[in-house]
Amino acid sequence: MGLLATLTGLRLLRFILRVVTFVVVAVAVYLAVTAVQVWMTGRRYEPRPAGAIVVMGAAQYNGVPSPDLAARLDEAEILWRQHYAEDIMVTGSKEVGDRYTEAQASARYLITAGIPSQDILEAGGGDSWENLALAAPTLLSRGDQTVLVVTDPFHEARSLAIASSVGLTPYPTPTQTSPIKGVATAPFYGKETVGVAVGRIIGYDHLSWLHASLG
Repeated sequence: MGLLATLTGLRLLRFILRVVTFVVVAVAVYLAVTAVQVWMTGRRYEPRPAGAIVVMGAAQYNGVPSPDLAARLDEAEILWRQHYAEDIMVTGSKEVGDRYTEAQASARYLITAGIPSQDILEAGGGDSWENLALAAPTLLSRGDQTVLVVTDPFHEARSLAIASSVGLTPYPTPTQTSPIKGVATAPFYGKETVGVAVGRIIGYDHLSWLHASLG
C-alpha cells in the first residue's frame, strides 16, 4: 500500500511538473511573440489622410511639455502642416499639485507653434486607456473615426490596440525625434510588451483599472 501510494504520488508530481513546464514555455513564447510585435509596430510609420491626429500624453512641467511630449507634439505639427488631418487631439490629465494638464500644456505648445486653437481638441485621462476612451466620443461625434496616433515607438502597439478597442480606426505615426533612444528604450519595450500581452487577455480597460488599483 505504501509503495502504491508512493508511485501514485510520483506520477502526480511528474504530471504537475509537465503542466508547469508547459505553462512556463507557453507564457515565454507568448511574451516573445508579443515583444516582436511591439517592436515591429514601433517601426511602422503610416501617415495617411485622417479625421484627426491623436497625441498620447506624457509628462509636463508647469505647462511646459517634457522633451518626450514635445517630440510627440512636433510630429503632430508636421503631420498637420502636411494636411493629413485638420484636427489634433491632445490628451492627458495632471498629477496632484500640477497647474496644467498634459493636454493643456500640449495645446499651449501647439498654439505657440502657430496651430489655431480651433484645430486643437483636448481629452484628459490618467493613462493611455483613459486618454483614448475619453477622446473617442468627441472624435466620433465629429466624424473623425480614422486617426493618426502619435507617441513613442515603444508605446505605439498598445496605443493602437486601445484606440481600436474604443471604436477608432488608428494608424501608426510614431515620433521620429523621441529623446528616448538606443538601449534606454529596453525597459520601455519590456513594460509595453507586458502591457500588450496582459491587455489582450483581460482587456485594456481592466488593465487600466488593475494598474490604478495597484497604485
